[in-house]
Amino acid sequence: MLNGNPASAGITARLFDIYDRFHAAYGPQNWWPGDGPFEVIAGAILTQSAAWTNVEMALKNMRAAGCWSFEAVHRTPEAELAQLVRSSGYFNAKARKLKAFADHVMANYQGNLDRFLSEPQGPLRDELLSIHGIGEETADDIMVYAAGQASFVIDTYTRRIMDRMDLTPVAARPKYADYQAVFHINLPADTQLFNEFHALWDRHAKEACTKTSPRCQGCCLLDICPTGASRPQAEG
Repeated sequence: MLNGNPASAGITARLFDIYDRFHAAYGPQNWWPGDGPFEVIAGAILTQSAAWTNVEMALKNMRAAGCWSFEAVHRTPEAELAQLVRSSGYFNAKARKLKAFADHVMANYQGNLDRFLSEPQGPLRDELLSIHGIGEETADDIMVYAAGQASFVIDTYTRRIMDRMDLTPVAARPKYADYQAVFHINLPADTQLFNEFHALWDRHAKEACTKTSPRCQGCCLLDICPTGASRPQAEG
């Protein structure tokens, strides 16, 4: 667990060391898998509690049906939209979320998504969070991967590795903002760095630092990971 003020040269050095090790192990991740802001945002909403392969099917259906802008989503009846995104799971709820986002862009920006995404970082994030179905993780996905603004994405994978690396923020019950502050305080606000680093945390969680039975043997962080160092090598 981090001690005292989360800002320190030592934490900055640790984060850059982790980044360098991830990048050497996995290379550039080229995230987000989307062709333009609309696909990124739709994907960020649809991937909530869903595997990306199922999201891809839903996006393919939307494209084939010509439902490929927020203006088109706004026009499409909710029941019809729900069938298009059925493969992503919770399809009725996700159709409502897509419609809510589309309604916001149409009502406040006359359908001009680029104008919406060009709002200043703080107000844009607050506005995203005001839309039905957009939580902190989804908002930050949109900030980084659609708007090109530096807001570090925290997800289950990031938290898992941070906890195992003793990078857990000091708090009785650390919240999303506490984890995010570790990056915002100790790293430069560089969108490309945040983009790549978040993708690499996720890649490492899937490749090595899994929820159960993490594969510590051969892990690129093994020599600096307190959790990995405490596990018998036979378990790796």
